[in-house]
Amino acid sequence: MSVKECDHHSCRRKIFRRIFVGILIFLLIVLLTILIIWAVLKPSKPTFVLQDVTVYAFNASEPNFLTTSFQVTLLSRNPNGRIGVYYDRLDTYVDYRNQEVTYRTAIPPSYQGHKEVDVWSPFVYGNNVPVAPYNFVGLSQDESNGNVLVTIKIDGRVRWKVGAFISGRYHIYVRCPAYISWRSRGYESVGGGNAVKYQLVQKCSVSV
Repeated sequence: MSVKECDHHSCRRKIFRRIFVGILIFLLIVLLTILIIWAVLKPSKPTFVLQDVTVYAFNASEPNFLTTSFQVTLLSRNPNGRIGVYYDRLDTYVDYRNQEVTYRTAIPPSYQGHKEVDVWSPFVYGNNVPVAPYNFVGLSQDESNGNVLVTIKIDGRVRWKVGAFISGRYHIYVRCPAYISWRSRGYESVGGGNAVKYQLVQKCSVSV
């Protein structure tokens, strides 16, 4: 009794079916591996806290231009016990009503180990930075009232390190609101001059 061979079309269907099943099994294995790694490592994004802001200059007297000088102290913590963080690039600047009012200052690249904490104190400033007219009106009013709400922002790139494995680069966005009030008691003079230091200890929002 002879064995009946499959015709051309049925053979192709069997081959495609096997390829599809193989791809499906491979994807399931990859997904399962990712879930296991996630469950073991429990990855969390870094946390940031704005410790203080020192204001050396804040001058909005010239129409539609702003001159500022700040020093900000930022605390960053890696909450992961098995994952390290490479900060490849971090640019810090000050924002007022969604408009950059200082130049960007780069924080040097660094590696943050498991559960480690880093503290950075970059200077950010701007000389005669153009401000949109509608923002300048509000800024002048806020300055006259002695109360200004700005946002310290960080834009950058990070990589994750697990053992010998290092991931690709991811964007990191950090937003730290800073309420500056010349009439409040939450500040102190610095160096005997016009500089004013504000102790804020403000938790920042972080997205990766």
